[in-house]
Amino acid sequence: MFLVRNLRRISPTASSALIGFRNTGSSRFCTTLNQHQQIQSPGPNGLDRNGYEGLRPTKEGEKPRVVVLGSGWAGCRLMKGIDTSIYDVVCVSPRNHMVFTPLLASTCVGTLEFRSVAEPISRIQPAISREPGSYFFLANCSRLDADSHEVHCETLTDGLNTLKPWKFKIAYDKLVVACGAEASTFGIQGVLENAIFLREVHHAQEIRRKLLLNLMLSDTPGISKEEKQRLLHCVVVGGGPTGVEFSGELSDFIMKDVRQRYAHVKDDIHVTLIEAKDILSSFDDRLRRYAIKQLNKSGVRFVRGIVKDVKPQKLILDDGTEVPYGLLVWSTGVGPSPFVSSLDVPKAPGGRIGIDQWMCVPSVQDVFAIGDCSGYLETTGKPTLPALAQVAEREGKYLANLLNEIGKANGGRANSAKEIELGVPFVYKHLGSMATIGRYKALVDLRESKDAKGISMTGFVSWFIWRSAYLTRVISWRNRFYVAINWFTTFVFGRDISRI
Repeated sequence: MFLVRNLRRISPTASSALIGFRNTGSSRFCTTLNQHQQIQSPGPNGLDRNGYEGLRPTKEGEKPRVVVLGSGWAGCRLMKGIDTSIYDVVCVSPRNHMVFTPLLASTCVGTLEFRSVAEPISRIQPAISREPGSYFFLANCSRLDADSHEVHCETLTDGLNTLKPWKFKIAYDKLVVACGAEASTFGIQGVLENAIFLREVHHAQEIRRKLLLNLMLSDTPGISKEEKQRLLHCVVVGGGPTGVEFSGELSDFIMKDVRQRYAHVKDDIHVTLIEAKDILSSFDDRLRRYAIKQLNKSGVRFVRGIVKDVKPQKLILDDGTEVPYGLLVWSTGVGPSPFVSSLDVPKAPGGRIGIDQWMCVPSVQDVFAIGDCSGYLETTGKPTLPALAQVAEREGKYLANLLNEIGKANGGRANSAKEIELGVPFVYKHLGSMATIGRYKALVDLRESKDAKGISMTGFVSWFIWRSAYLTRVISWRNRFYVAINWFTTFVFGRDISRI
């Protein structure tokens, strides 16, 4: 309704010869029509499907407009740091919140509630809901027209039959592409249809509902032993931090909650972690061996292999082994989204948007890219940074400061920053890695690399550091309170096993 309220409808009596942007009075919303389109009466929801609405270019006397595509770590950190006295901010994203991904695995088994890891965009940047020229649009970006300084978008309606999606476009002075990446399936057949990813809150909700459904179905009369074992077999593909942390949370859930509340099936539920190479490859050998030892104690079984095919109730490995499953979670890394792949700009290794040391896309004016969707061009001589939250967050902070300096130097308008010196380029310094593995144990590695000198530790102290660090990194005090209360209630009363 926010978008519908702010997008001005096309009048049925408007001139059919109107080309480009139209501005009526001082309104920033406008209408554009293709030259040969004929205006028709509005559709069922009051919107003319042939019309093409949008935000017109800014004029003198108005603040320049920064359009941010995405609401992940990079985009939200940029919006938090942008000076709204200089710029209007428009965010386009298919979700109206940021997900605190390091704690997402905990929501799958009821350790945390879903709202504890979701931070509304309007809380991160209040100007979006208060300033007259700043907006949030629940939509996907479908095309970039760099020559005209416009992005073409399509609304997101969750497939509701009563409200069909419609298209609009936004003129920008500065564009920041921070739309992240998508889970990579490596072209393996059946993954999209049968596996669940773990990147969004709705993924965690789906995992939780599926897990609890299988627990309840496995306890009903008439079910065979083989079907019961299949329903209770949880398979995680991918041995990175996300896959390992989810396996640890799941094993904790089984040992502490399932054994008490589902006593009839406690001996049949199992967790298998499948990885083609070594788990937690970003950690050194000592930490990896400790993680494997602790997960084995928790009942997690490791299988080394490559998934070749995924069927509705089983997956097939490269050696022909068939692994039946009731729940399949896919966490094998990320790749570029279709929108990023469609952009006609030079690409970095891995298909990311190519950028220079100042987060600029060199081939187009006033376009920047940060986060998992971007990577250094080979001509910069710098390696592509890993797809980590800390990388995205610090890129967002750097670019916010850079745009603020550009705005103060009167370079905020489109095509007005060509002669402005951009200053110090972005430099990334790795702050370390952490991963929880269940049973009040975690890994903490505060070194810049596996071979560098520094602090690395395991055990309960590491788990306490992991929790403390992430509690302080949660964006708002509201969500910090939620997380702390959820942890306390889970410790005292156990996890919530309601299937809602």
